[in-house]
Amino acid sequence: MEETIGLEYNERKGYFYVKVNDKTEAKMTFVFAGPHKIIIDHTEVNPGNTGKNFGKKMVEKAVAFAREMNLKILPLCPFAKKVFDKTPEYGDVL
Repeated sequence: MEETIGLEYNERKGYFYVKVNDKTEAKMTFVFAGPHKIIIDHTEVNPGNTGKNFGKKMVEKAVAFAREMNLKILPLCPFAKKVFDKTPEYGDVL
């Protein structure tokens, strides 16, 4: 099983994703809110992937992206907000 956690974006919006064997199994969407902030607005994981931590892996990718690009994150998506609330070491990007 080949798992890839990736990112696609343009100047306005984008998404983080998890692919397994070239099939997208999870997606977390975001929009840019000015030049220094992204808003995570939705997380979706395909049925059958419970317990694989795809959502958390996408949040980790979002945090790494925010740190690399010097961005802040506003997690409006309830799932992403819950992960941020439970992970104090992500506080630097909030």
